[in-house]
Amino acid sequence: MHEGGRYVDAGGLMSYSASEIEGLRRAAVYVDKILKGSNPADLAVERPTKFELVINLKAAKQIGLTIPPNVLARADRLIK
Repeated sequence: MHEGGRYVDAGGLMSYSASEIEGLRRAAVYVDKILKGSNPADLAVERPTKFELVINLKAAKQIGLTIPPNVLARADRLIK
């Protein structure tokens, strides 16, 4: 289990983590507000709202692991 999809892309088995793309988008909103004059101390802290499950089927096969169909159905991305 990894903390980001990039590790699964590199050969890890699976990850369940906050969407990296969505985090970068939210950071851009913060930067925009600061550049428009908002005081960073006045900006609210946000928690992630979008999470992604990424499964590497090739890695699962190499270690002899069968991923249940209901887990595969919930995955946001499968690596074959």
